[in-house]
Amino acid sequence: MNIMLATVTERTREIGIRKAIGARKRDILFQFLVESAVLSLVGGAIGNLVGWLISLGMGQVQFGTTSIQPTVDADAVILAVGFSLAVGLFFGIYPALRAANLAPVEALRYE
Repeated sequence: MNIMLATVTERTREIGIRKAIGARKRDILFQFLVESAVLSLVGGAIGNLVGWLISLGMGQVQFGTTSIQPTVDADAVILAVGFSLAVGLFFGIYPALRAANLAPVEALRYE
C-alpha cells in the first residue's frame, strides 16, 4: 500500500493531465489497480522462485544417511501467487481510489 501511495503522490501531475484531457475516474482506477496487480504478481512469482531455489538447495544437504527430498506442489504455487494477487489488489484499492478522486485543477497545481 505504501508503494502505491507513493506512486500516486509522484504521479499526481500526470493524473491531473489525464483527467484534464478526458480520462474518466474508472480509467484512472483501472490503471492503478492493474499496476498494483502486476506488482503483486511479480512479487509472488519472485517469492515462489526463491522458495523453490531454497528447497532445491536443501535437497542437496545430507544429514548422515538421511537426505531431504523437497517437493513443490503446483497447488501451493497457485495458492501463493493467488494470495499475493489478492493482497496486492486489496491494498491497491485505496491508493487507486485516491488517484481517481483527484480534481484535475488541484492535481495540475501540485508540485
